[in-house]
Amino acid sequence: QVQLVESGGGLVQAGGSLRLSCAASGIIFRINTMGWYRQAPGKQRELVATITRSGSTNYADSVKGRFTISRDNAENTMYLQMNSLKPEDTAVYYCNADIGLGIYQWGQGTQVTVSS
Repeated sequence: QVQLVESGGGLVQAGGSLRLSCAASGIIFRINTMGWYRQAPGKQRELVATITRSGSTNYADSVKGRFTISRDNAENTMYLQMNSLKPEDTAVYYCNADIGLGIYQWGQGTQVTVSS
């Protein structure tokens, strides 16, 4: 079984930066596309960014130019560098991974709070 653990969340002032990490552990054969999602209170979970195994990326319009997704396949780890943070970025951030056989694994989430 594969586990995903996020870290790096916290409280930051508007305009600040945070770097989230998502580490996969367990019995890993091959992790395909990975992604970051977020869910704010009272709202649906939404896509933030995705990255394929070869490094192709996709971003939500709301974070383009501010967030950068990356991954280290050797370490089974994914990152999200978040710059110029805004109060509307406040949410619980979840990582997601396609671990094969049609299985998409979720992490437990990490809270990001941006104060104005």
